[in-house]
Formats: sequence, C-alpha cells, structure tokens
Amino acid sequence: MHLVGITSDMVKMELKFERLSKFNRGILYKLLSDAYSFDSKIEETYKEKWLADDNFFFDNLNIGDKYCFITTFNNEPIGFFAWDPRNLPNYAIIGDNCIIPMYKGKGYGKLQLQEALNRIIRNGAKRIYVSTNNELIPAQKMYEGAGFKQLDNSMLERWQSAQNADIYYVLNINM
Repeated sequence: MHLVGITSDMVKMELKFERLSKFNRGILYKLLSDAYSFDSKIEETYKEKWLADDNFFFDNLNIGDKYCFITTFNNEPIGFFAWDPRNLPNYAIIGDNCIIPMYKGKGYGKLQLQEALNRIIRNGAKRIYVSTNNELIPAQKMYEGAGFKQLDNSMLERWQSAQNADIYYVLNINM
C-alpha cells in the first residue's frame, strides 16, 4: 500500500473563504477567543473590542460580507480576517486576523493572509497597514514574509493609541 502525502492542491480544495453571513453572530468572538487562548491576558485586554466587532459586523452584514471573511477547512470555521476600508484608496488597515490553535503552523494563516491581501488590493488600496504585539512572533514573521515593512512607531501615534500594539507594519502596493 502506498500512502500519498497531502499536497497544497488538496489543502486548497478543503480550505474555503466564506461570507460572514453564512455564520451566526458570535463566531468572530469565538474564533478570536480560541485563537488567543494561549494567553488569558490577551482576551482580558481585547474581549470588549472583540464583542463590539462581532456585533458591528453582524449588525451590518453588507459591510461584514465585503470586508470580513471566515476561513473554513472541511466546512469547519478555523479562522477569520477583517479589514477597515474607510481610507481607500490611500490605505486599508488590517483589523483582526486569526487561526485557531489546532490549525496553526500548517500554512493556513499564510493562505488566509494572501486571500485578504488579494481582496484589499482589488479594492484599490495603495498601502496596507497592520499592527501586532512583541509576543506574537509567528504573526510578525508571516507579515514580514508577505512583504510588510516595520514602521517607525512615532509615525502612527494616533493609530498606536487606538491599537494597543507594539509593532506596526506597512505594505506598499506597486500598481
């Protein structure tokens, strides 16, 4: 008997990026809570924001379906991605981006990020900003691997105070 390994084509067949409206309210909070379950301080810090974001997108599904998507594997939600388009075409800001622990380290986060970048670029963004924290080394590596460059924090003082993050990146889109 010969066993064949999983190929990237097989993963792509099982991995889907679904409209938010296919899911129930609370899914965004659940995915974020699961994704950051390794550190209870993160949920304590962001719980109110996560709940507010979940409510906002479900109260405004026309926005949620356009600027947020749920990543599924074998039809099970494993992560999601959302961005703020209000400053297009000058720039977009990546909001939440997560993959639950059972699926981390398998390339799904990179595929999810690439899907999101493609969507943001199709919406005309000239730049894409994202922030993260010092402790989230895999996220830093993923953003840097996608071409994001770290910014001098002093450039984004107003954004910094709103994001509660340590590291800020920008991706310049060459049209």
